[in-house]
Amino acid sequence: MIAENLKRVEEKIEQICLEIGRNRSEIKLIAVSKTQSKEVIEEVLSAGIKDLGENKAQELRDKAELISGDFNWHYIGHLQSNKIKYVIKSAEFIHSVDSIKLADEINKKAESINKVQKVLLEINTSKEASKFGLSGEKEIFDTAAFCNLAKNLDIVGLMTMAPYTNDMEIIRKCFVTLRSVKEKLNSSGFRVKELSMGMTNDYEIAIEEGATMLRIGTAIFGERNLI
Repeated sequence: MIAENLKRVEEKIEQICLEIGRNRSEIKLIAVSKTQSKEVIEEVLSAGIKDLGENKAQELRDKAELISGDFNWHYIGHLQSNKIKYVIKSAEFIHSVDSIKLADEINKKAESINKVQKVLLEINTSKEASKFGLSGEKEIFDTAAFCNLAKNLDIVGLMTMAPYTNDMEIIRKCFVTLRSVKEKLNSSGFRVKELSMGMTNDYEIAIEEGATMLRIGTAIFGERNLI
């Protein structure tokens, strides 16, 4: 089932890329493996996935100890300072830097293990109070500047979550906003490449608006059993 689901997602990504003139190789497909077992994760890796996403720190730590191979772990959930120690060893990318304080703590932990940690700034493009992320332009630029100067951080991109809605224009506006923030940063001398946006219900729009990282769980693994 997973291989078939993954094939459908891949075909959809390739179709959209073809329609809008994008190169499929520009886009990383991150299989969001939260709550999935070791056996299920190994199945998706066997099907060709090279990037796995987790949103709970201890779950990433535990899975990284159990599963190894030629793939990258992405930490995509909200990260508290006291949980950095659980993700710093295994996460190739941390997508959810939402404050200078958190960036500073990640930098210190990365330095302690002699690692340069790839990070993305989480931007609250929807302005929802329930969502984490940087919002004001000054806050975004100050945090980007801090990461740029930190010896053990490599600021590679931006991340956002659109609201869970059927209104495609609201979703699109969030993704356009993220792309605009990237353009503003880069016009000011930053070198931000990645746009982490798009999940199962909105990844098609995200591709159209320039996503380079898609975080997809349900469309690959099926509905999760939350019991």
